Amino acid sequence: MGLAKSEPVKVKFSKKSERSSDDRFADLTSLALTPGQLAGKSPELGQRFPWKRDIVTTVFWIGEKPAENNPVPNRVSSWDKEWTKNYGGIDDPVPAHRSNYTPVKFTPRLNPFYCALPYNDKAKEGHRPEAPQVVPWFNEAYQGPAVSTCKGRWVAIRKGNRVAYAQWEDAGPFRTDHWQYVFGNERPKPNLNKGAGLDVSPAVREYLGLNTTDVTDWKFVEFSEVPRGPWSTLGENNTFVINDRKKGAALVEKLGVIAR
Repeated sequence: MGLAKSEPVKVKFSKKSERSSDDRFADLTSLALTPGQLAGKSPELGQRFPWKRDIVTTVFWIGEKPAENNPVPNRVSSWDKEWTKNYGGIDDPVPAHRSNYTPVKFTPRLNPFYCALPYNDKAKEGHRPEAPQVVPWFNEAYQGPAVSTCKGRWVAIRKGNRVAYAQWEDAGPFRTDHWQYVFGNERPKPNLNKGAGLDVSPAVREYLGLNTTDVTDWKFVEFSEVPRGPWSTLGENNTFVINDRKKGAALVEKLGVIAR
């Protein structure tokens, strides 16, 4: 579905984009989206989202400092200005400092199974102009102009015969505007990390046995498709934890009524 013609809109690219300072603004005279940009390969029968195969995958972590191939620190995320604080500290990636997919020094307050994809649906105010058309679940997830419709979305990540599940919690690597790849059939753009198109947390790395730079397949999944596992136990943002608390509260209320 295309958008009607409108006046050119100035869109500022995030500091996580690789564009030069002279190219941080682009004129969007229209946003006509072709079927080829959005369709990708035909989904397998019964699948809403097809696998994106052979994607260069790198490891990142909450609290990560900037480095040569990672110029943007990860103290904050695109959607959480207190990301490290809300997590409970730095998600130390050193294997000797970790146990059961988490740092040994503290219990994370957010889901340790998280990932980043190179798109941010949020603008400085409201959402990016193309977001309602390109984010497949935009209408069902919309909670107002201040809330991302992408944050927290579940993603399946596959390496060999193992599949991990993680929540989308940041925009990157490098870009925050590549909806044609995230939701369409384009490949990731070239970048400093061999064209990486997916960042994963240390917990995902450990579960799948990934190298620091590796190749995986990934796809979006509905929450109903996510099985329980190490990704279902921790985090104030974790759909499993939220739902279990609601069920527990409902059960307590029901038992209270019965006891009266």
